[in-house]
Amino acid sequence: MPVNIGKRIAELRTENGMSQQKLADLLFVSRDLVSKWECNSRTPDYPTVERMAELFGVDSDLIINKKDLVFEELSECVIEISQIPLEILSGFLNDFVRNLNEMSAGIFLERYYYLKTPAEISGKYRISENYVRSILSKTRKKLNKYIKERLS
Repeated sequence: MPVNIGKRIAELRTENGMSQQKLADLLFVSRDLVSKWECNSRTPDYPTVERMAELFGVDSDLIINKKDLVFEELSECVIEISQIPLEILSGFLNDFVRNLNEMSAGIFLERYYYLKTPAEISGKYRISENYVRSILSKTRKKLNKYIKERLS
């Protein structure tokens, strides 16, 4: 997890004279969730980061870079991902996505390239959010296996 995101959120919230409850109300989330973000036990999704940035009047990259979010989520299922040079990892990801079926590839790209939430993806594909999560979970497992095979 990016170590500074919680600190950044807390600093920006404080600089803007907001309590955790006020920020939670503006984002339509619980105060407990804001607290978890600030303690780095949870990470907000990118649309929420964008809304926060708008509220604080800053660029969203000041809170977290999109790439950090993508690699954080993928690193949870592919342990070696942070140790793979970016050029090699990009090649692995491109080849992997090319070999997925159309729906899985589309959902994978919506989540990890465009950083859409499972709810947004489910609306686009007209499938349930749980089905999106299931496809993403299975695809991450396939990615893990694919990368392990390439590294051995």
